[in-house]
Amino acid sequence: MRTLVVWCPDWPVVAAGLPATVPAAVLAGGEVLACSPAARAAGVRRGMRRRDAQARCPELRLVDRAPQVEAHRFDEVLEALEELTPGVAPIRPGLCALRVPPRYYGGERETAAVLAERVVELGVWDVRCGIADGVFAAEHAARRALTQDVWIVPPGGSADFVGELGIDVVEDVALADLLRRLGVRTLGSFARLAPGDVRTRFGDTGALLHRLARGEDPQPVARRQAPPDLVTGAAFEPPLETSEAAVFSLRTTAEQCVETLAQHGLVVTAVRIEVDSDGTTVQARTWRHPAWFDAPALLDRLRWQLAAAGPAGGRGDGHGVPGAGRGDEYAQGIGAVRFVPEETSSVGEHADTLFGAGHHAQVEGGAARVQALVGPEAVQVLRPQGGRSPGDQVHAAPWGERVPVARPAERPWPGQIPAPAPATVFASPSQAAVAGAEGQRVLVTARGAVSAVPSRFRVSAAEPWQQVAAWAGPWPVDERWWDEASARRVARFQVVGVDGRAWLLVLDGDTWFTEARYD
Repeated sequence: MRTLVVWCPDWPVVAAGLPATVPAAVLAGGEVLACSPAARAAGVRRGMRRRDAQARCPELRLVDRAPQVEAHRFDEVLEALEELTPGVAPIRPGLCALRVPPRYYGGERETAAVLAERVVELGVWDVRCGIADGVFAAEHAARRALTQDVWIVPPGGSADFVGELGIDVVEDVALADLLRRLGVRTLGSFARLAPGDVRTRFGDTGALLHRLARGEDPQPVARRQAPPDLVTGAAFEPPLETSEAAVFSLRTTAEQCVETLAQHGLVVTAVRIEVDSDGTTVQARTWRHPAWFDAPALLDRLRWQLAAAGPAGGRGDGHGVPGAGRGDEYAQGIGAVRFVPEETSSVGEHADTLFGAGHHAQVEGGAARVQALVGPEAVQVLRPQGGRSPGDQVHAAPWGERVPVARPAERPWPGQIPAPAPATVFASPSQAAVAGAEGQRVLVTARGAVSAVPSRFRVSAAEPWQQVAAWAGPWPVDERWWDEASARRVARFQVVGVDGRAWLLVLDGDTWFTEARYD
């Protein structure tokens, strides 16, 4: 049977939900992985650095790559194609292969048209098909096809078609570069070499490429295994009126959820809990765990979520305080609850070591018990993030929640003070004062120059003046200069007093503040 490949160009952009008419690009490792047609028309190309792409297209929208989103969205395409023909084999997100039904849709071109139309119905703006005797040839045929069209390689013509391809199509960059330096410019030239010599010189990778260049595709089209249905839940008739009744009734369901995952060698690290009332989902929240969820942990999250939407909490966003509605009537009635695993990993990745789980399990258990008492949002974990001020460089998230930081620390932050960071950052900076040798107030000009050498200072109105033993700075920061209403110009200084204590002082306009203390 012949092989048909369905290719969706720029799939990372499509999976991110970016329209074709908007200049947009998906980044991976600081380089453009894929871009929309509008961005390509503006000069953006794959492999460009972020700054080069923005220089070509200032209005370019940039998003970071999300492999899980790409795979999840492509599952929808695979399921839609499987409704039309069995045996769909995913190659990677955005590319899949299947055997062409000989006469079911009237022929090869008709089959490709039916499949392409079904993919377009899912909102994919560009889909192309290729048909050949093998997956390799069919994939490159699809790359020659026009939008929503098909390129058909005649039966028995895969070797001639592949032979015309340049050596640059080889995924192994090192091998392609070596062949080019040896004078091999096309796959056809490579195919004319003796198989034994190719294996001796280039190994198994070269031997596989040699077979592909001769039109012999050893890659079979194997039907994908549909992922198991891991969603567990329970319905209540009549609806339950209290959160405690729901938690008690779902103990067996939570255990079943964990056991079902274990049968597939998986543990759940992120779960979405959905609560239905009157046949409608009225509340849903995704919970994450620093390790993995067991049945008690699932029930704890359910209790917190229901309590947040109870009559005392009055909120449906899952951010209330546990215990606020515990045991009280649930305002809308609980008709059904579902545990939907969103992120799973192999159970082997979370297995105990030879000497047990160690201190990590004790810390996680202690934090979970504190959360059960004071609420999930009350136990915070601090992580470093990007920013210019010390307060901006700390990201707080609830324990167990893997909330991505908004500002990556590895990016450049002009005006950021050098390491080490201060040990104590004051929530409310106190007003300070810095004076020169003649008592004049020390200021910073628009060019970052100091009006006088700092001679003495005080960290607050209640503290006495003291002499400056050492100082460093300024580190000026001009933030949001393009917005007059929110523009802010500050300069930071590191100051050490004669008593040995070190401070971080900031000059905001004409006023000094004590922002942090070094220990």
